[in-house]
Amino acid sequence: MSLPTHLTLEIVTPERALAHEEVDEVQLPGTEGYLGILPGHTPLLTSLRVGQVWYRKGTEKFYLSIASGFAEVLPDRVRLLALVAERAEDIDLTRAEAEKRRAEELIQAAKSGNPDIDFDRARISLMKAMIRIQVATKAKIRN
Repeated sequence: MSLPTHLTLEIVTPERALAHEEVDEVQLPGTEGYLGILPGHTPLLTSLRVGQVWYRKGTEKFYLSIASGFAEVLPDRVRLLALVAERAEDIDLTRAEAEKRRAEELIQAAKSGNPDIDFDRARISLMKAMIRIQVATKAKIRN
């Protein structure tokens, strides 16, 4: 049996499907670190963490931000079932920067001893905002 030459990439959130494409390579944020996936990859199932996903078609790369979910990798297919995911071009950079500032303020309040602030929740909000900014910035550089 020959190795596949492409991967079918599917990215789905509870709200919508974001991708169903033939791609050459995928990188995703697994809970143990970033995974690079090429056609013929060994099957695996992993949890996703907050991070950046990119995939390549030919020489062109496409970026998404993602937060939580699962990835199924097969030799010819990658399925991402994400709680939250956004294409780079759909991210409102101004809003993401405001979310980052708000999360930083919450973290400072938690460090100052405010018992009403959940530090871990604020930290995750900051990570999401920073990834969204990073992904949106890459889309602007590419265009």
